[in-house]
Amino acid sequence: MSGIREKFIQGGGIFFDSEENITKELVKIKVFIFDWDGVFNDGSEGSGFGSGFSEADVMGLNMLRFNHWRIHEELPLVCIITGENNTTAIELAKREHFNAVFLRFLNKRKALESIAGTYKVSYDEMAFIFDDILDVDAAGMCKLSFCVRRNASPLFQDYLIENNICHYMTGHEGGHHAVREISELIIGLTGEYNKTIRKRIEFGEDYQQYLSRRNRIDTEIENFTLNL
Repeated sequence: MSGIREKFIQGGGIFFDSEENITKELVKIKVFIFDWDGVFNDGSEGSGFGSGFSEADVMGLNMLRFNHWRIHEELPLVCIITGENNTTAIELAKREHFNAVFLRFLNKRKALESIAGTYKVSYDEMAFIFDDILDVDAAGMCKLSFCVRRNASPLFQDYLIENNICHYMTGHEGGHHAVREISELIIGLTGEYNKTIRKRIEFGEDYQQYLSRRNRIDTEIENFTLNL
């Protein structure tokens, strides 16, 4: 763990909690929940297309899952929550075999309640990655939360600090590999970064077992409008 805090601070990251406490709580985490717009991308929208993602972010998230598999001998749950009907989010989730995508959930608390009930996990076993005001309620429910920086929102950053909501804020903005940054931080705090990357490069039995198990996951799609 030596030097990790300094490396991420040098990159513009802000720790609102000690890395020791974040590391202690990470041991309990079973679910990683991601907002979509502003996290995997810069939040831009337009008629006729959905907001995209970076393959560098996807690689980081895959390594986070592989690292969790190596340490806990089980896959973490991975879910996406979006307030829109974002076909790109669905395509990525199916390609990477995420557990679920929650569409049109403007109230993200409802999505967390669904995750807790469906997968029999508690909020103390959840980590939430978010970027904006509509996410704050859900972030406060989870044991850990990581906020993607937006330089245009310095007062929102102050709000998160003053209300003790966020544990870490990225140095990079959405659309500039913030998910990769969070993934690398989490892996690094486990003390297993080098081993995990080396085993991925080797593409040995460990990684192939992980990949086989990961690829058996069928992504669930939950549409809030269909539940009304």
